[in-house]
Amino acid sequence: MPGSYEGCSEATWPERPTLRAVAGVRIQDHVDGVDWAHAKADLVADRFDNGRTPDALRRSFEQSQHVAIARDGDRVVGMARLLSDGVCNAYLLDVWTQSAYRRRGIASAMVRALADAVPGQHIGLQTDDAQELYRSLGFRPQPEFWSLVVGGWLDNDANR
Repeated sequence: MPGSYEGCSEATWPERPTLRAVAGVRIQDHVDGVDWAHAKADLVADRFDNGRTPDALRRSFEQSQHVAIARDGDRVVGMARLLSDGVCNAYLLDVWTQSAYRRRGIASAMVRALADAVPGQHIGLQTDDAQELYRSLGFRPQPEFWSLVVGGWLDNDANR
């Protein structure tokens, strides 16, 4: 849902509005102009890579209902995405801020922008080490999370 929020930057990235601005970084709701090979290299350098190829990373974001891309100039310094059924349930994933940009409110701004896109919906997520971030944003732990990988992890056409 492209748009601007009151009190936030009106800067654009190619002619599309910025959702929020924080610490000199623009948070946008589109993937236009993302260099996916560079983004993948930054994820690897930050030890946040889960093995997707640059093309699979691109497809993951392009096929998500909602995305948040944090940019400092032309450089992508953060990203997050949200899957939603459009009715009652959404799933937040791939929330990443480049190490040098952490603790500036960028991840919080991305998550808030994504949450604003799905009013009235339950948002679930899984995290290994960012419990305090999500708690500060109003998330609460749930009793269990179960998962299943069908076949081998990332063994599919998107990663070949």
